[in-house]
Amino acid sequence: MTRVGVVLRPEIAPEALIEAARAADAAGVDEVWLWEDCFFSGGLSTAAMILANTERVKVGIGVLPTPMRNVASTAMEIATVARVHPGRFRVGLGHGVQSWMAQIGARVQSPLTLLSEQMAALTSLLAGDMVSVQGRYVSLDGVKLNWPPMQPPPLLVGATGPKTLALSGRHSVGTILTSETTPEQLRSAIEHIDG
Repeated sequence: MTRVGVVLRPEIAPEALIEAARAADAAGVDEVWLWEDCFFSGGLSTAAMILANTERVKVGIGVLPTPMRNVASTAMEIATVARVHPGRFRVGLGHGVQSWMAQIGARVQSPLTLLSEQMAALTSLLAGDMVSVQGRYVSLDGVKLNWPPMQPPPLLVGATGPKTLALSGRHSVGTILTSETTPEQLRSAIEHIDG
């Protein structure tokens, strides 16, 4: 089965995204993808806005930078959107562009560790579990969402490097690659993901 998706780039003003997403929805496009780049529109708020203004199209965020958010607040926001729009939402996470993370005071010593800890905690929180964890970056003490999604959205990882690709294979249901990925890079990425 062939699916067709479009990417709405972050350089598009938020108010213009609604019209573009409605046009994609009306044209029968299956998926609308957007991403969160510093310092454009917020990915979660943009996804919620598009979902609220369309009828059937699925919306994906590829990707949210994990250093910018606490995992509990990320889980709360994702759960809220997923409850209101079940089955229409998917979220990709990544470790962020390190120069931007430094610019906002959110750069960490080990972005891969942070991403791994956030993916594990977020998956459990969205499943409705009580989560207690004391990691290097993620610390939760008996945290459980009061309104977990009835159908947790798929969590993906945005990855390019071998270690992040391998992490994606371990912790996510899919991997988001860049639009500049060559066929040879795709073959290599699959090896790391499957490894």
